Amino acid sequence: MLGAIQMKDAPARLLAEFLGVFFLCLFGIGAIMNGADLTGVALAHGLAIFIAICAFAHISGAHFNPAVTVALAATKRISPTDAIMYIVAQLVGAVAAAAILNSAFGTLGGVPSLGEGVTVSTGILIEAVATFILMIVIMGVAVDSRGTFSIIAGLPIGMAITGDILFAGPATGAAMNPARWFGPAAVTGDMGSALVYLAGPIIGALVAVFVYDFVMKPSKSS
Repeated sequence: MLGAIQMKDAPARLLAEFLGVFFLCLFGIGAIMNGADLTGVALAHGLAIFIAICAFAHISGAHFNPAVTVALAATKRISPTDAIMYIVAQLVGAVAAAAILNSAFGTLGGVPSLGEGVTVSTGILIEAVATFILMIVIMGVAVDSRGTFSIIAGLPIGMAITGDILFAGPATGAAMNPARWFGPAAVTGDMGSALVYLAGPIIGALVAVFVYDFVMKPSKSS
């Protein structure tokens, strides 16, 4: 599913990446704007990714996250050029969703931010840990074709996002995804926490992909 990608059928692949992040931001931010509690917000994000993976994984590989794309590019599962195109599509999808919500509500919330007393360094750590959990699940159920749940990878990945938000949401908003931060931040102009939501997820995803490849991945002979 999330294996090596050649940029054939580029419009379809890029539209799939756009729509996956669009769903994530529209559902997730929309839930926040509608007053959902932490559980509701977590479920909205998890369901969005579950739905998007089920709908589009066979088209684009279902990255839906610049940190995931960077990690897969670092392990040569996608070329640098293709990775850049994916990331642009993801960011545009996030901005489009945020802009629509801003127009619909006349205002926009849902910009991930640090909780009271949470420092930048702690925020980066929490985002890195949450994204590590997400990426290690992605590696086990989607990237590695021998994964037990590879056919229904969207379910455990969506559940990982839900669980991450339940634990990290109050501290950082649990973006785990630079695009999820960038969309509403760009629309509102609230770019002050960029370091947390760029560095944290990318570090977490990179650590996870290398840990899986060099420590956890079953050998071909097993």
